[in-house]
Amino acid sequence: MGERLQKFLARSGVASRRHAERLIAEGRIAVNDRPVTQLGVRVEPEDRVTFDGRVVAPPSEAGYFVLYKPAGVVTTWADPQGRPTVAHLACRIPRRLFPVGRLDYDAEGALILTDDGALAHRLAHPRFGVRREYLAKVKGMPDAGALARLRRGLPLGDRLAKPISVEVFKKADRNTWLAIVVDEGRSHLIKRLCAAIGHPVARLFRPSYAGVGVGGMKPGDLRPLLASEARMLQAAAAGRPVGAEHPPLLPPRRHRQPFKAPGNSSKRRVR
Repeated sequence: MGERLQKFLARSGVASRRHAERLIAEGRIAVNDRPVTQLGVRVEPEDRVTFDGRVVAPPSEAGYFVLYKPAGVVTTWADPQGRPTVAHLACRIPRRLFPVGRLDYDAEGALILTDDGALAHRLAHPRFGVRREYLAKVKGMPDAGALARLRRGLPLGDRLAKPISVEVFKKADRNTWLAIVVDEGRSHLIKRLCAAIGHPVARLFRPSYAGVGVGGMKPGDLRPLLASEARMLQAAAAGRPVGAEHPPLLPPRRHRQPFKAPGNSSKRRVR
């Protein structure tokens, strides 16, 4: 039977499956030196697949990592403004990794990196309802009415945004930490929800994504996933509910100086 060409390309790290379909339609993919422009083509292990003339070979085994993204780092591989990116923190991994979804420039916490493009697409797509856990430090102290509005859901744009759960995690003199779990990754979702109830976010931390957390890690740390964590990702990508393995902890206090990502010559630790 073989494997669909777009899935092969995604698994090989060439592009996400949707982008791979565009590459096929543009005639940039060839199988056994014959350009392919129609979807539905299947490839066998012995077939020779090329992308813009370069041979494509799938990795023998997909790689799965979690990065503790610090604040002040962009979730892209390149930034036209010259800001630090996750590429600086993953430069020692000899793979072309995909970040799963985004995490705001000023936010911190769990960011999944993988060269399994098909899995990355499913984990980020709202159709599969993958859980994202956040701790949001909001200004002031939301009262019961504000929390009830947040739990009921609020209209953002043309759709209702409704968290899975909202709880008060910790109270301070002038701020409150809220534990918020959502199953979609709309842009600035947590910030928009909290602003809508009159309590803007002062700090945003994601302790876990699809059950995989950054407990015991420091900002900037990158580690391969345990086999059990990789299985959790697969379950989440299949649409099965997955909860965090451990209760969340507050992030460490921030240093006054913004995070500076190392250059390619740095020996940033891979845990």
